[in-house]
Amino acid sequence: MRASWLRDGVSGLVDLLLPLHCAGCGAAATAWCSACSRELGGLHRVERPLLPPSPPAYALGRYRGAARRAVLAYKESGQRHLADPLARHLTTGLRAITAQHRLDHRWWLVPAPSRAIAARRRGGAHMCRIAHRMATRLTAAGWPTEVADCLVTARTAADSAGLDAAERVRNLSGRVLLQNGRLPPRDAQLVLIDDVITTAATATACLEALGTAGRAFEAVLALTATAG
Repeated sequence: MRASWLRDGVSGLVDLLLPLHCAGCGAAATAWCSACSRELGGLHRVERPLLPPSPPAYALGRYRGAARRAVLAYKESGQRHLADPLARHLTTGLRAITAQHRLDHRWWLVPAPSRAIAARRRGGAHMCRIAHRMATRLTAAGWPTEVADCLVTARTAADSAGLDAAERVRNLSGRVLLQNGRLPPRDAQLVLIDDVITTAATATACLEALGTAGRAFEAVLALTATAG
């Protein structure tokens, strides 16, 4: 935990010392400009052969252009200051889901897990960081929200980059594991938070893992989704 604070502190210092440029278009003096933010301004239903019809899965934008560049800058290039604007987009999306499905305003956010080696390279679990920022925003607005960082990807899982749909399923089958001491309450209203839905292998593995513990999701919400 102390090492994580140190990494975030160093990252924040670097962000202060270096001039900001929009992660989407490179515009100066902002981390994420209003023009690029429109690429994460929708709420689109995502359907994949792997995904069951329930819970519904949504994405805020397509994994292309400025949205893709922002996700990669945050996830792979160490631009952790993007956690705030990305969390803001997901918070807006979750509010829309809540209204659309007439759900309760009390949420438990479950961040999709990363491989341990990837999390160390990125200075921590990138979706967990976003989930905590979402929880802070929602709770401050009167929507009591908690984070259940209860899923972990086994070390035997490979990097999914370059794998086709069938290979992604085999890669994650039985390799998204529960951290039992971190499970949300059985009656909690859960949403899975992720960065990209590609084949939905990750989301499906997460849903199955929580299902074995008697927990069900109300929705899956991602920043982006690939075409198809």
